[in-house]
Amino acid sequence: MSGGFDFDHEINREGSHSIKYDERQNMFGNSDVIPVWVADMDFAAPSAVTRALAERAAHPIYGYTLFPDSLYDALISWMQRRHGWSIQRDWIILCPGVVPSINAAVMAFTQPGESVIIQPPVYFPFFSAVTQTGRKLIQNPLHLENGRYTIDFDHLEQCAKDARLLLLCSPHNPVGRVWSPDELERLLAIATKHDVVVFSDEIHADLIYPGHQHHAIATLPQNTGKIITAVAPSKTFNIPGLNLSTLIIPDQSIRNSIKQVFNNIHVSASNPFSIAAFEAAYREGETWLDELLIYLRNTRDSVEAFLATHLPVIKIIKAEGTYLLWLDCRAFNMTDAQLKHFFVHEAGVGMSPGILFGTEGSGFMRLNIGAPRQTVLQVLKRIKQAKYR
Repeated sequence: MSGGFDFDHEINREGSHSIKYDERQNMFGNSDVIPVWVADMDFAAPSAVTRALAERAAHPIYGYTLFPDSLYDALISWMQRRHGWSIQRDWIILCPGVVPSINAAVMAFTQPGESVIIQPPVYFPFFSAVTQTGRKLIQNPLHLENGRYTIDFDHLEQCAKDARLLLLCSPHNPVGRVWSPDELERLLAIATKHDVVVFSDEIHADLIYPGHQHHAIATLPQNTGKIITAVAPSKTFNIPGLNLSTLIIPDQSIRNSIKQVFNNIHVSASNPFSIAAFEAAYREGETWLDELLIYLRNTRDSVEAFLATHLPVIKIIKAEGTYLLWLDCRAFNMTDAQLKHFFVHEAGVGMSPGILFGTEGSGFMRLNIGAPRQTVLQVLKRIKQAKYR
């Protein structure tokens, strides 16, 4: 406990219809695993969020709701304070989640049969947004060397010649990279040269560890306008179930193309509770977030130390951002099916198998450390006991 926020406090989520907990039997075939998979946290949201939701719930009519000026102002102020980005209200589109927005971008800027670039191992909806809409998937795999992932720019240049859209994950889920300005500038130069629209998923942008800094790609001087930036309070403040995110699009024609897709399918993000939580989080959640980042950093470092001492067979990819750790388990010399069976049925741990994030994730596992530290350490102890029993 620090700063008045008790992140060590365990909250029982079972029976709350939580996917993370109440879906364990269906997901793993074992309802007793410690769930450290789906990307939400086991921490209470900031008290300002809970208070705002209670106040809105006290009004007994939950009808169609406008987005108030104060909501836009809260987001604009947050982006300026935390990211040094001065955005304008006209640039903002409010939408029901980043994944629907990725799908909308694919439909807006490509036709069936046209190509979209992704950079695996990457968040798996990036794949389905392309393949399930009849578009062609072009993969520009990240390069792993000396425990760190980088972008293969020479290969990206070749990919961009045939592509209309690039889906960028920044910071990157699951490998935890926070891209440097130099890397983003090189990527943007390639996209600009080949007239490729960039959709930048920056949902983890607020979750950055000391020694690193997130740079919104749209703030770079090379920005020629064909950039869509997705942000949300959902990961930052642990409110993903409320389904409200934002697209920031300075270019009017790009913005109108996205709006048209949402209008065509009559999708609305207007929910009185998500609006209340969104504004309260950005307006009053900053101190909570600062304390959370300290807690997560200490947990990340504790995991790294534990593995180095007790489980050297697992190599950690040092996370620069996000509360998701990418674990290299290739030294187990198991197939992905065997690896999953080991963790689930022998160790009693429910992680996300790396193979979900593309073939480049084979032999890896993704660990969610957004939980009380004793829970995360219990996960590691279970793995140790299973491995060396």
